[in-house]
Amino acid sequence: MDEIHTPKGKVPVVSTYLHFKDILGAWKVRWGIGRMNYKINPGLYAVGKPDNTSPVLVSANYKLTFDVLRQELSGLDCWILILDTKGINVWCAAGKGTFGTDELVNRISKTGLPEIVSHRKLVLPQLGATGVSAHEVKKQTGFSVVYGPVRAKDIKAFFDSGFKATEEMRTVKFTMRDRLVLTPVELVTAAKSSLMVFGVIFLLNLFVTRPFGLADFIAYVGAVLTGTVLTPLLLPVIPGRAFAWKGWLMGLLWTLLIVWYSGCFVPECLFLAIGYLLVLPSLSAYLAMNFTGSSTYTSFSGVIKEMKIAVPLIAISSIVGIVLLLINSIWA
Repeated sequence: MDEIHTPKGKVPVVSTYLHFKDILGAWKVRWGIGRMNYKINPGLYAVGKPDNTSPVLVSANYKLTFDVLRQELSGLDCWILILDTKGINVWCAAGKGTFGTDELVNRISKTGLPEIVSHRKLVLPQLGATGVSAHEVKKQTGFSVVYGPVRAKDIKAFFDSGFKATEEMRTVKFTMRDRLVLTPVELVTAAKSSLMVFGVIFLLNLFVTRPFGLADFIAYVGAVLTGTVLTPLLLPVIPGRAFAWKGWLMGLLWTLLIVWYSGCFVPECLFLAIGYLLVLPSLSAYLAMNFTGSSTYTSFSGVIKEMKIAVPLIAISSIVGIVLLLINSIWA
């Protein structure tokens, strides 16, 4: 990696071109491989040939975020100040407090930024605004904070307009494609947890009268897909606000379809049908609720409020449903 000399020592120069290793790393993270350790070292980085008048962009040390940002800076000369957000993206880190005032003030001091640039302006991502107190940063460091556009691809236009963001740049979008990109990691996480469920079912099948079989497997997998993929994809059009409710509603539709197709709307299958109706929508609800951490639709306080209501209901419904399914399997 090339370096550039500054009054505070050498600063690494990063490329705006993503190599195969970067693309492969991003793909692996999307599928949950090495996701918790996909980060870069906090500090100051250079793009192009910046000088003491060049703009300073602030971002997180999640490498996926860093790669998206540097890719959009081709042809520019600027500095990137990377905060230690523990490998978490800007939006989530702002909610957790790691993309915050203290870390920003600390990082400015550690990098010697006041001696590297002559101006006193920092460009922060808009999604990080909840974690940073701009007036406190100004008070402690002398640097004023300007919030940039939501998307990195608008940074050049933001610079060209004199650091002014249009309404379009300020608008947070979360398209179906954005949501689809995030679903693989949810699916993989659910699949890992499902292995334990399958192990328990395998042991139960050694003793019960009616073993769990292919039909039960399909019902379960469908509920998982409904919660991890279908609900996020259809998020804006599913009635209601809470993610758990949306997941439960989609899970209910799936379960009704399975029960109807299996011919379980008869007295002989009562325990099985009710068990399905209690367990499967609850599973979809729980998995859909997990997607709140990937979404820009909710706030941290909103997630906490939803969990306080949804988790007990999901737990009770699941326990009662599992008991009914076990009764159906043992005394069938």
